[in-house]
Amino acid sequence: MNVFGDLLSSMIAFAVPLILVALGAMFSERSGTINIALEGIMIIGGLVASLIFKFLNGSALAASSPQLCVLIGIVGAAVVGAIYSFFLAFASIRLKADQTIGGTALNIMAPALAIVITWAVQGQGQTAIYTPSWVPLATAPIDANFFERVFLKSSYLTTPICVLIIIATWVIIYKTKFGLRLRSCGENPAAADSVGINVYKMRYTGVMISGALAGIGGIAFTLAAGSGFASTVAGYGFLALAVMIFGNWQPLKIVLAALLFAFFKSLSGMSDSIPFLPSFSNIKESYYIYLMIPYIVTMIILALTSKKSRAPKAEGIPYDKSSR
Repeated sequence: MNVFGDLLSSMIAFAVPLILVALGAMFSERSGTINIALEGIMIIGGLVASLIFKFLNGSALAASSPQLCVLIGIVGAAVVGAIYSFFLAFASIRLKADQTIGGTALNIMAPALAIVITWAVQGQGQTAIYTPSWVPLATAPIDANFFERVFLKSSYLTTPICVLIIIATWVIIYKTKFGLRLRSCGENPAAADSVGINVYKMRYTGVMISGALAGIGGIAFTLAAGSGFASTVAGYGFLALAVMIFGNWQPLKIVLAALLFAFFKSLSGMSDSIPFLPSFSNIKESYYIYLMIPYIVTMIILALTSKKSRAPKAEGIPYDKSSR
């Protein structure tokens, strides 16, 4: 029972960054811009939040209000994520550059930039920024029961924030004028422009919202990984894109898809402690077999569901007002 409690706790922890980043990707693509730079934005967001935690560690504020410090780090990750995504928005919307190439460039730059900044702050060769002990929202006791293991063992402020963002996203996309205008820019920007909607403004907004959510997703992944920031998010930005596609660009389906992928991610990480899983003891380094499972499942699911996916019609196509 304890193993299953730990498995569900890990699943929730790893689902949070997937949900946040996939919802961010949805905002961007609903506006008509493909944000391939999610991986890089996550790295930058995780870096900034981890540095904020490091600088606040040992301060009076951290001693008296640790979760306020965590919130400051999360806000910092969101702000820098939005700023970093602005470069993609500017290149894609204003300069009409290829969105895939622009996103790839930002992905390549992010880990190198993170390592340089980490070395500048901590000294050359020190690439890891460790998470302070006061960051968790709650801690499960040693003799924790099933529910305590599920909801307290890997509990961080990013989890309730994620729940609020899920609700807010659904309301914004389907119940507000902003959501309707955003979706119209991704489906038929010329028609949206003809009724007075500023397509460029909506696309900038969509991309920067995606950057803010990916930045929060970066620190959420760092906390879920448990070992601190190490200038990588292990391909989670690309996995979030797969979650968004599997969720068919719809918030609630994205949440369910993220939980499914996070389950396999957690299963691969805890394979040694789950008795009914085969051990592959006759294979050297068999641990890597289970590490491949989330990505193999991703490819299989996308292959089976891609024909039913309905992407926004105008995604990835630069809008030229003069051609209307």
